[in-house]
Amino acid sequence: MVSANSNRRAFLTSLGVSMAMPSLVLAKDYIDLNWTDLIPEGQPKVPPGIQSMIQHDTLGMSAQQPPSHGVRTEWSGETVRLPGYIVPIDYSGTGVTAFILVPFVGACVHVPPPPANQLVFVTTQEPYESSGLFEAVNVIGMFGTASTSTQLADIAYALSADHIEPF
Repeated sequence: MVSANSNRRAFLTSLGVSMAMPSLVLAKDYIDLNWTDLIPEGQPKVPPGIQSMIQHDTLGMSAQQPPSHGVRTEWSGETVRLPGYIVPIDYSGTGVTAFILVPFVGACVHVPPPPANQLVFVTTQEPYESSGLFEAVNVIGMFGTASTSTQLADIAYALSADHIEPF
């Protein structure tokens, strides 16, 4: 015979598990992307160290952006996760609501930006309290191609963030 106490414990345990399920479901409902995934097949990759070869004092950073050689569209409309660094564009209170996700620290700020197909314009409804430019994050959300131009760089991709977390 099962006691009422055991039933209550089983119910509370299952309730706790079901409340944790959204985060478990989120973990399974996205495609993991890397920065090299965003460059079309057969197109040149940005060689490591290219940013150190560019003259920092001759032109503005955006004027030194290398050309982009196309985009990949197979993840358009898909939920993806992409790691990177935040270059803030817009704030709400103390949280960032729009930013450029870049593949390495200092891109677009301390060194010229990478090609447009190595930059993602991210927007989020819930402001993200970033700890600064050197914080690595994972961004999960709806991905697509979108030509965007800012004072810092031209951007080839967009991501509507559902979740931002420290990397």
